Amino acid sequence: MGTASDMAGFAASLRQDLPATPGARDLIRYATLAANSHNTQAWRFRESPSGIDIVPDAARRTPVVDPDDHHLFISLGGAAENLTLAMAARGQGGEVMFDPTSGSLSLPYGTTRTPDTALFDAIPARQSTRSDYDGTQISPADLGLLAAAATMPRVDLVLITQASQITRLSDLVIAANTAQIADPAFVAELKHWLRFSPRAAMTSGDGLYSAASGSPALPDWLGPRLFDAVFTARSENAKVARQIAASAGIAVFAGAAADPAHWVQVGRASQRFALQATALGLKCAYLNQPVEVADFRAELADLVGLPGRRPDLLMRFGRGPMMPYSARRPVGAVMT
Repeated sequence: MGTASDMAGFAASLRQDLPATPGARDLIRYATLAANSHNTQAWRFRESPSGIDIVPDAARRTPVVDPDDHHLFISLGGAAENLTLAMAARGQGGEVMFDPTSGSLSLPYGTTRTPDTALFDAIPARQSTRSDYDGTQISPADLGLLAAAATMPRVDLVLITQASQITRLSDLVIAANTAQIADPAFVAELKHWLRFSPRAAMTSGDGLYSAASGSPALPDWLGPRLFDAVFTARSENAKVARQIAASAGIAVFAGAAADPAHWVQVGRASQRFALQATALGLKCAYLNQPVEVADFRAELADLVGLPGRRPDLLMRFGRGPMMPYSARRPVGAVMT
């Protein structure tokens, strides 16, 4: 079924340093290292003489967990931010333009973007680290750096670090998690994107690799059966509660409006937050259950001081160990 070492080598090959004079394929490879929902990589890239476009890949939608493509456009925003950072680092940085009619993003070649070396250097090292953190606090100075990095027009960031608020958020995440696991369609969609063995992860180049979430790698014939047996609300809620309690804080992102243009901006802001966390030696992972279950959004918004708004992302952060990296598809497979 392949080995963990094979998978580690495969992941490392995807994360090689960007050449000093990169071509479009090199830049696109860096763009694909962005966080994205279920690691579906629902994006396509198109090169032109003037720049690089990113377009949604409707074939990779997740209609149960993301019926309005909220996560999809956030994922596109994350890829766009990686791309702008990579282009700027090589003297080619332009500004992101979004076309609401097609849902596509255009990144023209130019020299208008100032390089951000710390965030650029963090691109190949960033991961969604779904492990237990060590519970230590983050200094006010580092919290300030995280907030500054994530500053993006039309996006609000709320940092929750007080234990009482984190506990209330944990309760809300657990309630939404329970609702999701009770939905057979949600579980089926999640299971479809799970990759239980290193070979499955390398062959598909996508999906949620078991070992990256702290679960054992398993033969493909056994993984789905064991998942059916052990994936319960009780076990998942215990894990979620433990991991939130050991986190230094939770970041909540909310766009100024609930539409694709703002979701793209949230994706850019959250990617920058994750890259700054990586640069500081911190880890982060998503806790999006109360965003994904519509019945919990209003309570979440009130809890974090954004009444009447739609929160877009929750991300826990703290100090923790590295985990195995997830896969990405070859650049040729994501280009049109």
